[in-house]
Amino acid sequence: MERTTTAADDFLDRALLEEAAKKSGLLWVRAAGQPHGRALWHAWHDGAVVVVGDGGEQPLHGLTAGSTATVTVRSKDKGGRLTGWPASVTELAPGSEAWLGAVEELKGKRLNAPDTDTVGDRWARECRVLRLAPAGPLGERPGTMPDDAHSAVPMPTPATTRRPIPAGLPKLLLKRRRR
Repeated sequence: MERTTTAADDFLDRALLEEAAKKSGLLWVRAAGQPHGRALWHAWHDGAVVVVGDGGEQPLHGLTAGSTATVTVRSKDKGGRLTGWPASVTELAPGSEAWLGAVEELKGKRLNAPDTDTVGDRWARECRVLRLAPAGPLGERPGTMPDDAHSAVPMPTPATTRRPIPAGLPKLLLKRRRR
């Protein structure tokens, strides 16, 4: 059955989208043509999600100016998928009014920056600040979630699991306890 939307539905969808993006510290962004989304930290500014990446920040694989992406936001309290929507991607020019506003919002969300006082200067030199503006109706909302889990094989990494503990380690640890 096709869902018909009214102006009130559109208003409520927009309110859900905005509130979810403001509350969640993490969202998933899948660039057009990419098989999987990536978790990105973000901020909400001027009616859109803004992210900073590349350089010494989070990777923005596949996100380029003029492209599209799918944004999925999780629920802050339960951590499950809450809503998702299509977004248009715009790169903000360093030093522009829009860039300065976005950077001010992002600075407050950036945890453990190595250069807190000059992070904006570094972002202007090395990074890209992208604006992901909603570009259509919500694709996912409570009550209309898809049946698939959206699970994916983990991305390749050079990290490995721990090796088995050395055979003599338990004896060494037990000796220390006895003393």
